[in-house]
Amino acid sequence: MLIMVMILIAGMVARYSIPIESEPQVEVPMFAVTVIHEGIAPEDSERLLVMPLETELRTVQGVDEIKSFGSEGAATVMVEFDADYDLDRALVDVREAVNRAKAEFPSTAEEPLVEEVATDEAPILQINVVGDVPERMLYNVALDLRDQIEALPNVLSADLSGQRDEVLEVVIDPNQLEAYQVSSEELLNTLMRNNRLIPAGSLDTGKGRFAVKVPSIIERAQDVFDIPIRSSDDAVVTLGDVATVRRTFKDRTSFARVNGQRTISLSLIKRTNANIVDTIDATKLIVEAYRPRLPGKIAVTYTQDQGPFAVGQVAELQGNIMTALALVMVVVVAAMGLRSGIIVGLGIPVSFLFSLIFVYLVGYSFNFMVMFGMLLGLGMLIDGAIVVTEYADRKMTEGYASRAAFLLASKRMFWPVTASIATTLAAFLPLMFWPGVAGKFMRYLPVTVFTVLSGSLLYALIFGPVLGSLFGKAGRRDKHALSTLRELEEGDPTKLKSITGWYARLLTYAARNGIVTIGLTVSVIASIFWAYGNYGGGLIFFSEAEPKFATVAVRARGNLSVEESNELLLEVENRVLDVPGIRSLNAKTSLSGQAGGGSMFRPSSGGDRIGQMYLELHEESERDLSSTAILERIRFQTIDIPGIVVEVEKHEMGPPVGKPIQIEFSSYNRDLLEPAVSRVRSFMQNELVGIRDIEDTLSLPGVEWILSVDRAQAAFYGADVSQVGIAVQLVTNGIMVGEYRPDRAADSVDIRVRFPEAARGIRALQDLTIATPSGLVPISNFVELEPRANVDTLQRVDGIPIHQILAGVEPGVLADYKVQEIEAWINEQEWPGQLNIRFRGANEEQEQSLEFVGFAFLMSLLLMYILLVTQFNSFYQSGLILFAVVLSTAGVLLGLLITGGAFSAVLTGVGVVALAGIVVNNNIVLIDTYN
Repeated sequence: MLIMVMILIAGMVARYSIPIESEPQVEVPMFAVTVIHEGIAPEDSERLLVMPLETELRTVQGVDEIKSFGSEGAATVMVEFDADYDLDRALVDVREAVNRAKAEFPSTAEEPLVEEVATDEAPILQINVVGDVPERMLYNVALDLRDQIEALPNVLSADLSGQRDEVLEVVIDPNQLEAYQVSSEELLNTLMRNNRLIPAGSLDTGKGRFAVKVPSIIERAQDVFDIPIRSSDDAVVTLGDVATVRRTFKDRTSFARVNGQRTISLSLIKRTNANIVDTIDATKLIVEAYRPRLPGKIAVTYTQDQGPFAVGQVAELQGNIMTALALVMVVVVAAMGLRSGIIVGLGIPVSFLFSLIFVYLVGYSFNFMVMFGMLLGLGMLIDGAIVVTEYADRKMTEGYASRAAFLLASKRMFWPVTASIATTLAAFLPLMFWPGVAGKFMRYLPVTVFTVLSGSLLYALIFGPVLGSLFGKAGRRDKHALSTLRELEEGDPTKLKSITGWYARLLTYAARNGIVTIGLTVSVIASIFWAYGNYGGGLIFFSEAEPKFATVAVRARGNLSVEESNELLLEVENRVLDVPGIRSLNAKTSLSGQAGGGSMFRPSSGGDRIGQMYLELHEESERDLSSTAILERIRFQTIDIPGIVVEVEKHEMGPPVGKPIQIEFSSYNRDLLEPAVSRVRSFMQNELVGIRDIEDTLSLPGVEWILSVDRAQAAFYGADVSQVGIAVQLVTNGIMVGEYRPDRAADSVDIRVRFPEAARGIRALQDLTIATPSGLVPISNFVELEPRANVDTLQRVDGIPIHQILAGVEPGVLADYKVQEIEAWINEQEWPGQLNIRFRGANEEQEQSLEFVGFAFLMSLLLMYILLVTQFNSFYQSGLILFAVVLSTAGVLLGLLITGGAFSAVLTGVGVVALAGIVVNNNIVLIDTYN
């Protein structure tokens, strides 16, 4: 009894120590390697940065896939390891491979950055700093909050959005440079030489040792003004004479708003295994403590709060468990009486708390998969206790004392109870070895059920009989049951007028006509399998639920400026805010053509995405429309905006896979990809019904300007490509000549030199002049400026160039059917031999999951058969018991046929495998009693 009490106390402590999450946190060894090289073209990024990285990373053990993105100004390589590979070892191996590849990089490339990729990229909370005040005031408040929040132990990061990075901008006047006869190169070299760390060393005089310092690092903006750039006998020309120096912000590349108001937002990302509720509460405490210090016109609001959603989901499932518990107890007490019912019912909390001890020890969070496992185990865990208690009750009605009766029951029913629970565990055991991301996501379920049933076995054979020996007593119901049993044994049961008599008559008829009964049974089963094969509801990867969060993506094409993108996004945003049922809306723009490359979890999207909105909906009880209806209304409200495509995506349930239809085209010959992608996309758009939100990763229609330098002609003037490059940078983003770190700056601030805004633009490129030994020379003398079609991000998978088509489906349309239609059409067409086409994303995960579920099902049956043969020493009786699994599977398919539901590769597959171990239990007791 003391051991049982210890388990109860330890389980309760574990319950309040386990972190709460809405969904399981899946850790997958996946890393992003980013190399920044300012101004590098996508083609050069692929050749000079991506290829050296791929060469070294391919030699690393355990790598499953390498996905590369060569884009303007940077290269990104996603390294995905096998899901069960050691995370720390993978990180060390990746860093070593990147260090080897660095030797091949251009000397102007920045230091590579290696980061672990989190599968859950969505923030758990958005903290919005809003107010009609100067940008720097919002920025300073956001920085203060970020520094305090990131000091929390459970917070991984608080990422800013809507802000602009600081810069020390040196705006030079071209006319002043010409007047003082100062070339751009001379100016830049002077700046660089006057912002260097000089290790002067120390002096040892023999009678003392003194440090010697040469202050040369720029610490204040004023230091830049005083740098001399030209001197004569009687005067010195400083930078302040030819330029304006100001501490400001970089050119805006994005805007952020919350519910239509300009904002700087902090996206809260928690650490792995941190309690989502505690992390959010601790963060809000910091914000509320800071609130009295806010300037009057600045407010701080919260959006995208995952805390109430997680708590609500946990509370809802806990409510389901309590409801199920009450129903189970009603049935047990009605069947066995109050005293015996309580003895059986106590097995539920003991088994649950026993399970939570191990859930805590293995480091799992308390999420819906753990509670789903408990809910699934609730109906199974009392079976053993019922069998033992029922047998003991019968013996007590025969005159045995409670101690002797429960001792005899635990001995007599030891093997049947052990065998029944062991067969159930055998069904769940293979599921623990589910590979891949889906396996890590689903592993919570079998582990929970396994530990719950282990606790129930302990209770049924030890704790239950002990409690029964202390408090057990035969009731009137038991004596009545015994008299009925004697009637059945001594008389003719078919003459009884109760349900038992009706059942006895049916069973007698079935036994006398065994061949007919078996024939009818097999016919019914075969008919169900045939009907489902022809009229079934199709196949899905993971079951969908009503979402509370959603994403709205806005797409538009063209060389759009950030202001134009913002105006378009604002128009969509205003219409979305008019839709009822939306609690909050966070919007953020991005430059057209620079939508991120994506990852395994967020596959790459087309470059025409100019902005995104993150929606939080009201609770279902607070709105009239369903989530699906709200999202469809958003589509309807925005469908008539010309030149705009609006996509609405639900928050994914289960393992993240992205859009349901993903087609990958790969070939070493990149020229084959674009025609193939265009051909398949044309078929999907024009001939398929039910598909929407189609996008691809081809380069978008657009213009980029190429400055082709005639090197021979440039040499005639005494110029070269380097001088042209410096001159061009002065009219674009400016030339970075160094960094300095002002007080309270979290990062160093760039020092950039550029022309004033009036001297920048396309026309300025044609009017540029550079200083040569012969004087100022227009670059148009040896540079040809021509427009070309722009090149977007170049993608590769395992070293092979690829492109993708991504698409969604309309409500009520199964993606699996559309994938089959597309695949059938592709197989009918003729394609170049060097081109490979395959389906990725949900389809790929779905096939892998079904393959494993089928294997797990066979392994479960084999394990159960071995256990049954061990128990009964009969191949025939073991096979007879396992036939119940065929009937149960037919029952699942019949249920799906009646309800019109689709077969989920993950959840339905798990259900079929898991329940295989449950449906044999009653058969085990029946055959054991017969024997």
